[in-house]
Amino acid sequence: LVTPFNEDLSINYDKLKELIHFHLENNTDAIILCGTTGESSTLSIDEFKEIVSFTVKEVNKKIPVIVGSGSNNTSVAVKKSVIAQELGADGLLVVTPYYNKCTDYGLYLHYKEINDNVNIPIILYNVPSRTCVNINMDVLIKLSKLKNICALKEACPDLSRISKELLQLPNDFYIYSGNDDLTLPILSLGGKGVISVIANIYPSQMHNLCNSYFNDDFKEARKIHFDNLNLMNLLFCEVNPVPIKSAMNIMGYNVGKCRLPLGDINIDNYRKLNKILKKEIEDLKKQVYETSSNILNDNKIAYEY
Repeated sequence: LVTPFNEDLSINYDKLKELIHFHLENNTDAIILCGTTGESSTLSIDEFKEIVSFTVKEVNKKIPVIVGSGSNNTSVAVKKSVIAQELGADGLLVVTPYYNKCTDYGLYLHYKEINDNVNIPIILYNVPSRTCVNINMDVLIKLSKLKNICALKEACPDLSRISKELLQLPNDFYIYSGNDDLTLPILSLGGKGVISVIANIYPSQMHNLCNSYFNDDFKEARKIHFDNLNLMNLLFCEVNPVPIKSAMNIMGYNVGKCRLPLGDINIDNYRKLNKILKKEIEDLKKQVYETSSNILNDNKIAYEY
């Protein structure tokens, strides 16, 4: 979930409420807040507490709320994880500690410290393109044995690596795609879903992609994948969440800008986003119009009959 901001870059809680209910009404299976897309690195601890508390109360147990609580400071990650648990979070998403360049042993101890201080499920988050840390297989296997660590959000685009993870990790340790465009390939290897960026605007489609696959409707899953592939890729034309916030603003969600050091989207990329989204909106209007016309025609025929 993005974090919506007002013009002064304070958190827009009215908009956050709208977004939460949009997801509740459109088949989102769980909400993740304060993650990369939520600009967690620019949120203060007080803002973190407010967002988690607000979201947990607004969701009201309708779907799970998972909180990004990672940090490159282990004590801060533990503190945020404990706070999230106390405020009612159902699970945690914990990114690898960035910048410090810890050893494999230090990485294991980092996650073990978080694991030992909470009693809710933990999803590891491996995103080497942003952190310059890649969780090694032997470390993953050791971490999978800890009581709360039950899943991995894998944002490394190496399908060979992901195949090995699924082969060597326990069956009850789940892997979720961390890249929208790799969702279908990862599902085909045994993945359990996606932690998605594009779902901020198309939650039903990403839900349906996964659901179609799990119900053996591979043709429909492929169709949804290819229908959205260009937009999935365009949403990463610049660093996330700059493009997705721009897309949401084009579509009228009015979620505000990103906080610095993330700046405005490049004008050329904005035009590309605007073009593809406007076309999709027009196609949707046309589809709704044709459906309505068919219903009216069917009713007319029935009436005449």
